[in-house]
Amino acid sequence: QVQLVESGGGMVQAGGSLNLSCAASGGTFSMYRVGWFRQTPGKEREFVVAENWSGGNTYYTDSVKGRFTFSRDNTKTAVYLQMNSLEPEDTAVYYCAAVRTGWGSPYEADDYDYWGQGTQVTVSS
Repeated sequence: QVQLVESGGGMVQAGGSLNLSCAASGGTFSMYRVGWFRQTPGKEREFVVAENWSGGNTYYTDSVKGRFTFSRDNTKTAVYLQMNSLEPEDTAVYYCAAVRTGWGSPYEADDYDYWGQGTQVTVSS
């Protein structure tokens, strides 16, 4: 099983950018669907983006389309979330998650088996 560690969070002004990273250890992402979720206090984890490593669609939630970009590296041990044109509403703890390809829904947090510890993103107005 993989262990996930996020990094790259921080505080930026509205309109700024951040690039989050998620590193895998104990395995690679080659057999997984990898996603990013976010959570604010008192709310459930919200889907942001997901992609099957083996190919196919990249799924984005509507509120980040055109602003956020999911990418991965050739080592199959890291994924990234480039976040541009950040808005105060993007403020949240961002989590990287993974599940075996083909299992469950890409949009449902409960369908993911592996989670990182989260990284805080704060966007000021």
